[in-house]
Amino acid sequence: MQPSTQPLVAGRLSRLPRRRAIVVATAMALSLAYAAIATAQPAAKPAAAAGTQEEYVPDVGQDGKDVIWVPTPQTLVDKMLDMAKVTPQDRLMDLGSGDGRTVITAAQRGLTAQGIEYNPDLVELSRRNAQRAGVADRATFVAADLFQTDLSKADVITMFLLSTINEKLRPTLLQLPPGTRVVSNTFRMGDWEPDAAETVTQDCSTYCTALLWIVPAKVEGKWVLDGQTLQLAQHYQMLSGKLGSADISDARLNGNAISFSANGVRYTGEVNGKTMSGTAAGKGNWSAKRS
Repeated sequence: MQPSTQPLVAGRLSRLPRRRAIVVATAMALSLAYAAIATAQPAAKPAAAAGTQEEYVPDVGQDGKDVIWVPTPQTLVDKMLDMAKVTPQDRLMDLGSGDGRTVITAAQRGLTAQGIEYNPDLVELSRRNAQRAGVADRATFVAADLFQTDLSKADVITMFLLSTINEKLRPTLLQLPPGTRVVSNTFRMGDWEPDAAETVTQDCSTYCTALLWIVPAKVEGKWVLDGQTLQLAQHYQMLSGKLGSADISDARLNGNAISFSANGVRYTGEVNGKTMSGTAAGKGNWSAKRS
């Protein structure tokens, strides 16, 4: 679905560190990005009527909680949602939602979406933007600390935060239901490698890579698969181990979906808590239970 034709104020805002040394070191690079964004995006125009208070307009690079604010191009917002394969049945949560661009775009695609933003002025701005876009019934915004927010009801989580913040969030994200999709602009999740990465080049000059993670099921430990011991070691979505005396290979998780090879046979299946089942190429169905 195409985004609303109503201009959003200053773009979706993201986070960079407060440390002045880093700000100074990146100032030249960011200035180029700001120039490109200013050219590509319409300037914000206050809509307040005469005699009323002028509408809040955020400044690119303004201080926030531990970070400064930097806008994200709409093309990358679209790419992040595309990579998550969002549907109208999904519930999306955007962490550090800025002016609400990602939440509003998701709502325009039919999702129920919520933005978590620490700055109350940005929350109010986002609500006005959602109202102008005609999606205020599906796009909501909360003034809150993302570390104090319950993420468990989200099917999709989007964010444009620092890697250090992502890593602090990682334990919470890994406790979400298997299959939950997490998409970050540019910044990674430590040693949790993304399941996919894509870069946009249109209308984007910096911070243009979308990274996707799919929360994996927890399968580490001993299982009994059709009478054989299946011993699994797990590092996020990547697996290693043995089936009987044979090493398994090419083993990984995609949410609840599991796949591995052993003794020249390819096993694929689904994890369901303490059981899993599927098919073994050329051998029919298989099932396993935790031992």
